Amino acid sequence: MSKTSLKTLVETEVPADLIEYIPNRFDVVGDIAIVSIPPELRDYSEMIATKIVSMRGNIRTVLNKVSRVKGDHRVSDFESLLGGSTVTTHGEFKYRYRLDLSEVFFNPRLGYERHRVTSLVLPGEDVLVPFCGVGPFAIPAAIRDIRVFCIEKNRHACHWLAENIRLNNFKGNIYPINADARDIPVILDMKFDRLIVPTPYGQDHFFSLLSPLLKKGGVMHFYTFKVAEDIEKSKQAFQDAGYEIIGVRRCGNVARGVSRWVFDLKKICQAKG
Repeated sequence: MSKTSLKTLVETEVPADLIEYIPNRFDVVGDIAIVSIPPELRDYSEMIATKIVSMRGNIRTVLNKVSRVKGDHRVSDFESLLGGSTVTTHGEFKYRYRLDLSEVFFNPRLGYERHRVTSLVLPGEDVLVPFCGVGPFAIPAAIRDIRVFCIEKNRHACHWLAENIRLNNFKGNIYPINADARDIPVILDMKFDRLIVPTPYGQDHFFSLLSPLLKKGGVMHFYTFKVAEDIEKSKQAFQDAGYEIIGVRRCGNVARGVSRWVFDLKKICQAKG
């Protein structure tokens, strides 16, 4: 992979007054590159796609992301700049994930975070993963001789999850369920040792919904979107809900001033009041 930035490669090809609009980065999922090209650079889209391929020799498709994540399935709209297929196989540590970017949500920037959290899972645990997508949290966790219950509303994601269970030659106890996460307390009459909750943007109410499903002494990894100034207030809210704060990590920015955060929480008692 070239160490030269996309902006450095492109800036000599566009007028000086447009340089500020050049994307600083692009994401790679399998052999597909995803870039967000602003309208000001519309006439240079094909050139930018060609430059991306010159940086990453394995790229066969370049997609321009033309909308934010939207809808219950959290899928973006894409415009094909080079190639065409939105189906790919993404490698992450020792696992592989087959998926269609036009059908499912997948964030390659969370690879390290997924590895960190699933490495904490202990043998014998019962683990719940709502919003599981194509399985990047569920499959590495399930390798560890545990039971993983993974919930996903998007039927396309469930299809790819089943495919990825086979792709990774998985033979453990993993239970995919095509359902709305709001229905989990009705669907699953049990308590869990660990909850891995990659909450969608603006859906913090799932903490209260899922908290009763965690055993005392169990651990919840709760993902949320916050400005840095709100973190201390969030810590206090989790403590008031009966949790010990094991750790807090920033997992990347999603908008100006807003970041994805994960709170590693241990349940020690019932909520106050």
